[in-house]
Amino acid sequence: MPHQYRDLHEMIRQDGEINQFFSSLPSYVQETICQRADNIHNPEALRRYADNLLSGDK
Repeated sequence: MPHQYRDLHEMIRQDGEINQFFSSLPSYVQETICQRADNIHNPEALRRYADNLLSGDK
C-alpha cells in the first residue's frame, strides 16, 4: 500500500520528488488540484488526477 499523507500539502512538503512533479505542472492544473487537496493522500492519486486533467489538453 502506498504511503498515505494527510493531504496534498503535507505530501509536497515531505516528498521532494512529488514537489518537483507538482511544480512542473501547468498552473491551471496546480490550481485545480489544490482545490481538492484534502482528497489527495498519496503520489499515485496525485499523478492520476494530473493525468486526467492533462488528457483534456491533447
